[in-house]
Amino acid sequence: MSEDLLSQLTSAVVKGKAPQAVELTQQALAAGLEPLAIAEHGLKAGMDIVGERFSCGEFFIPHLVLAGRAMQAGMQVLEPDLKRRGEGASRAGTAVIGTVKGDIHEIGKSLVGIMLTASGFEVHDLGVDVPVEAFVAKVRETNAQVVGLSALLTTTMVVQRRIIEALTAAGVRGQVRVMVGGAPVSRSWAEEIGADGYAEDARGAVQEAKRLLAGTGSAAGAVTPH
Repeated sequence: MSEDLLSQLTSAVVKGKAPQAVELTQQALAAGLEPLAIAEHGLKAGMDIVGERFSCGEFFIPHLVLAGRAMQAGMQVLEPDLKRRGEGASRAGTAVIGTVKGDIHEIGKSLVGIMLTASGFEVHDLGVDVPVEAFVAKVRETNAQVVGLSALLTTTMVVQRRIIEALTAAGVRGQVRVMVGGAPVSRSWAEEIGADGYAEDARGAVQEAKRLLAGTGSAAGAVTPH
């Protein structure tokens, strides 16, 4: 019975059916399943399947967005129980992401947020056209370990550098790993501005965030802060 519920929940996420995901999550809780097991073997399992299908070209951005919404809807049902049991501490880390000031491109950054959430990160998405100071303030507020900076225009790439400089000036650069991405952004640019990591797509961003937090150094070639 319990395995059947989790299987149905996984399927609901894969199909991007948020109301069904909420209902099945509630049923799983009522059946006495552990919240963490529901999250791992029901919701996250669905996002893993979607991520694989997206990577191999079987699924596209709309599938990923709908599945992400379904997973997040289910997680909202679980959140109170997870917090009560203290199981929220099993998170992979805390990340602050956003599209930098002067740039209003949303999709790539949002996909990174969805994929990070699905991989166990607590994600604070600041949205688009985000001022330098807002990144610094959010890092201070959340004690984030990862900052993701998206820039889709060559004219806004320089803002990524300014944010890294501002984090340094504020004395919080040492606590965070900074990742950069966006169509015009390259690994050499990441190295030039002192970022810790670079990724070409959302799936790569998740792998990069996990690797950086595992303490394996900086893929961008920058000096990893201590």
